[in-house]
Amino acid sequence: MKVDGRSYRTIWPLADGAVEAIDQTLLPHRFATRRIETLEAAVHAISSMVVRGAPLIGAAAAYGLALALREDPSEAGLERAYGLLLRSRPTAVNLRHALDDVRAAVSGAATSQRAALAWRRAGEICDEDVELCRRIGAAGLPLIEAAHRRHGRPVNILTHCNAGWLATVDWGTATAPIYMAHDRGVPVHVFVDETRPRNQGAALTAFELGQHGVPHTIIADNAGGHLMQHGRVDLCIVGADRVTARGDAANKIGTYLKALAARANEVPFYVALPHTTIDWTISDGLREIEIEERDPAEVTHMAGRLESGEIARIAIAPPGSAALNPAFDVTPAELVSGLITDRGVCRATAEGLAALFPEQQSLLV
Repeated sequence: MKVDGRSYRTIWPLADGAVEAIDQTLLPHRFATRRIETLEAAVHAISSMVVRGAPLIGAAAAYGLALALREDPSEAGLERAYGLLLRSRPTAVNLRHALDDVRAAVSGAATSQRAALAWRRAGEICDEDVELCRRIGAAGLPLIEAAHRRHGRPVNILTHCNAGWLATVDWGTATAPIYMAHDRGVPVHVFVDETRPRNQGAALTAFELGQHGVPHTIIADNAGGHLMQHGRVDLCIVGADRVTARGDAANKIGTYLKALAARANEVPFYVALPHTTIDWTISDGLREIEIEERDPAEVTHMAGRLESGEIARIAIAPPGSAALNPAFDVTPAELVSGLITDRGVCRATAEGLAALFPEQQSLLV
């Protein structure tokens, strides 16, 4: 995708052996990149949300493991780096999948070869993610085209948080069908939930939609149900950080409430994801998905640009008030109209997923 007319991925290798990534903590007010040269820098970039979004977290972790193996290619070094990266963000399963992938790529190799093998595999994981997201776009495009034929006007899509190209290596998950529809001339309009407390919708989704020329409107999180009641939303498309083998979906906090409103108002509610976001080892999302709890200060404080142009962090709550900050919630499969995957659209059930991914049936729980 493009920023100010220049093509970017969210993360890329440099000729000098470092990695560069877009610093998402500065958007939308400042576009800048950050060098990642060590394991510790990769862990910090993930935990501080310089890079965020399940697929991008996986890609960054893969490069982090490769960087670690340059410093210590021993088995002990590999396991130490694996553990540090795995703990950096607990909910997104793509992180574990990417780390397992790189570990498998270096298994049995001489220590002198491990770093190069891991570096190459990390690059392949990035390329594969781009293709997976492109396929998600192709799978979801007919849903938007059908909505346009049905209504005969621009298709109003509601999304939550940022499941765009900034959350992946390129294309995005929930946004990939939107970008493809827009590029094909299908008129679309996106209602962008602000997505408190970190405002990733208002800050990130709106930024990238604007850069691509997609019409959009930022709304308060609590406005979505109202818009659905009045027939102003044709479908919802959200992303996911982990989906169980039976279709429960963990996504940014507030997604569950949108799914409830969509069900009450008969608005189709889709979850878009690559197969790397599916955790085939669990079935009950409410009980088995670990929900990350982040710093309460994200709730009590906000960052923004002052009229002077200065970026500032301000308190919005009275001193001494406690705050709770669960980063994700789980939408039960029965509230999901369908899963938009890199292999097509399926029902959010074990049977639906098994039909698209028959090779995983032995892992179904």
